[in-house]
Amino acid sequence: MGRALIVDDAVTVRMYHRQILEGAGFEVDEAENGVEALERALVVPYDLLLVDVNMPKMDGYTFLKEVRSTPELRAIPAIMISTEAERRDREQAYRAGANLYLVKPVRPEALALRATLMTARGESR
Repeated sequence: MGRALIVDDAVTVRMYHRQILEGAGFEVDEAENGVEALERALVVPYDLLLVDVNMPKMDGYTFLKEVRSTPELRAIPAIMISTEAERRDREQAYRAGANLYLVKPVRPEALALRATLMTARGESR
């Protein structure tokens, strides 16, 4: 299917999302924060980014802004996932560069379907 990077500071959330994406056929890497994720993304070609909002060192919004301003990364589709459910949170995610915003907890089948569709449509590089 492709290679995905899960960016979240919570180990249990990363494990949950890894299980879903691997079940959908993705190879999965993980990062604990935006700084680590950016370093990985500059070295490894990803087909999908799954990004939390609230993280230490570099939050998800800042990470996505960096991704979108980096020519070799800007085309990677990104799903932002957060516990924040307000309209302003969703709008901020899209302004930062998210292709899709989902609220935790995400149903496994919904995440697998969205991830698969985003990479199959050629939204990845």
